[in-house]
Amino acid sequence: MKEITSTDNIHFPGRWVGSISLLLGPLLMLIGVALRYRFDFFFPHQLAAYHDHPTLIAASYSTCIAGTILMWPAVLTLVQLISGHNPKLAFWGGILTIFGLFARTFHAGVDHLAFQLVQVQNVELATKIIDETYGAFHIFRTFNLAIMLGWIILAIGAYRSRTLNLTFSIALGLMSGLPLGVLKGTSPFSFVATIGLCIALVPLGFKVLRDGPTPSIRTIFSWSIGTLVLIIGFYLIGQAG
Repeated sequence: MKEITSTDNIHFPGRWVGSISLLLGPLLMLIGVALRYRFDFFFPHQLAAYHDHPTLIAASYSTCIAGTILMWPAVLTLVQLISGHNPKLAFWGGILTIFGLFARTFHAGVDHLAFQLVQVQNVELATKIIDETYGAFHIFRTFNLAIMLGWIILAIGAYRSRTLNLTFSIALGLMSGLPLGVLKGTSPFSFVATIGLCIALVPLGFKVLRDGPTPSIRTIFSWSIGTLVLIIGFYLIGQAG
């Protein structure tokens, strides 16, 4: 991998948010798909798994979508690293990949509703409703190609700009194989894709984190406390709403 000599071009979300997202996003997605690996891939079995193991499945889907949300600052950071050498590939790879992340977030909302149907009604009714509405049109279905194509373009841009070497770029491109849609369990492709994402982005996260001045202990403490307060505040407001 090319040594990153400066992160001055990472204007938003900045070096710290970008590096932490590069580190945590892929790991959370890998943990999420690993937690549900023993259950069958298709939605009736995912609903049945939630009925029998609600805490485990809720943790799996919540961890996975948390990683997905964290991926947008990670992708934006990668795009800015690529753009100095290949602005067109950075632009299209970033746009399509982030659109794909939005689509996966929508899918996660449908997943959550389906699991609530299991909880407040029963697994049979929930399965019947999902089965009868699975093919219903929604605007995010137009982003299915973006979900897959964005990672490939981003991987090509990362290699062409020498932001990632060939091995890490191929690993990044494997994310195009992560299954998409509602109530998708874990398949071998899920592991290949998320492990590839970790191989590509976690080392990059460390490199971005190390580049630039080291903050003081006081700064780290202040940011940590501030972040914790924000998370707790968001949680409490969300619960009240």
